[in-house]
Amino acid sequence: MEAPLQSQTAQQLRAEGRAKDLLLLLGHGGVEVSEADRERIVGWGDPDVLGLWFRKALTATSTAEIFASDGEAGPDVG
Repeated sequence: MEAPLQSQTAQQLRAEGRAKDLLLLLGHGGVEVSEADRERIVGWGDPDVLGLWFRKALTATSTAEIFASDGEAGPDVG
């Protein structure tokens, strides 16, 4: 019975780490992060989604690009 708890705890820890990495990357890249976006990132519990956002953040110029579904927003969207 401990495995699900350990798995849930491990997933939570991975999500927290990915959220911190994502915020660090955004700050380093000069992307402005609003308090609402910061709360969204920190509060997101799915490490896979956070990983996707991280990969998008490598080239993003705004948080809107990170949160957008593929094809929904790009560099030309203002």
